[in-house]
Amino acid sequence: MYEGTLSNIFSDELITATELNRQPGRVLDKALEHPVTITRNDQFFALLRREEVTFLVKTATQSKTVFEVLTVAFSLLLGKEIGFEHPYGWLRVFDSEDLQDFIKEVSEAFRLIDSSSTTWNMIDAIIHEWHESAIAIASPELAAAFSDEIDEVPLTQPYAQSGG
Repeated sequence: MYEGTLSNIFSDELITATELNRQPGRVLDKALEHPVTITRNDQFFALLRREEVTFLVKTATQSKTVFEVLTVAFSLLLGKEIGFEHPYGWLRVFDSEDLQDFIKEVSEAFRLIDSSSTTWNMIDAIIHEWHESAIAIASPELAAAFSDEIDEVPLTQPYAQSGG
């Protein structure tokens, strides 16, 4: 539905305000297919589907998040100090190789923005999974549990007790 929105946003059609007043149905039909720019004097108004506007707003908002998280990752790679109080300070638990992997994953997903409507969900999931991993790495209890010797206990056959 939103696929290609970013690439065709400026390939719209110019319609005058007079034409809009005379043929509103035809202009709306065009807006279903692609963005339409309505001109009036020196003013320009965009007419496009609400879903496309929602996608564009989400793209603008989420792009800021991607930029910020990648900036933090690159800053850490350059040896800059990022505190845990920073929203993406959790990235500091990763070594250089992990940070490079993180940057690669987020960047590759970001390149798919214009081709898939599910890309933002994928980017959210990538960031979420890395954040969860950072929490696990930073947790002394989880670190102890992961490094603990395996103490396997054989399972016994379950049995049913009769009441009585």
